[in-house]
Amino acid sequence: MTPFTERVIHIIRSIPEGKVMTYGQIARLAGSPRAARQVVRILHAMSKKHSLPWHRVINAKGEIAIMDDEGSHMQSFLLQAEGVIITDQRYISLELYQYQMQEEA
Repeated sequence: MTPFTERVIHIIRSIPEGKVMTYGQIARLAGSPRAARQVVRILHAMSKKHSLPWHRVINAKGEIAIMDDEGSHMQSFLLQAEGVIITDQRYISLELYQYQMQEEA
């Protein structure tokens, strides 16, 4: 596992219940600001194995990015169960729910 992947996993694990982070935000905190798509790949490949709270990661618009109905409904359900309000079935207020993890020195 690469150091970047390890940092991404650590960051995703640290997102508290009822909060979200964006793919790009995670990539930046993990040391590679342009690697948002790599964060998507890591989530897809490692969520189950590492018990990651995948549902707390959304796109930069505050939108559930999963396109298939089953996945987007599951993400919406899990976020709502944590108290996150979702509007128009896809949108989460980043102003209210975005977790601002401090960069580690």
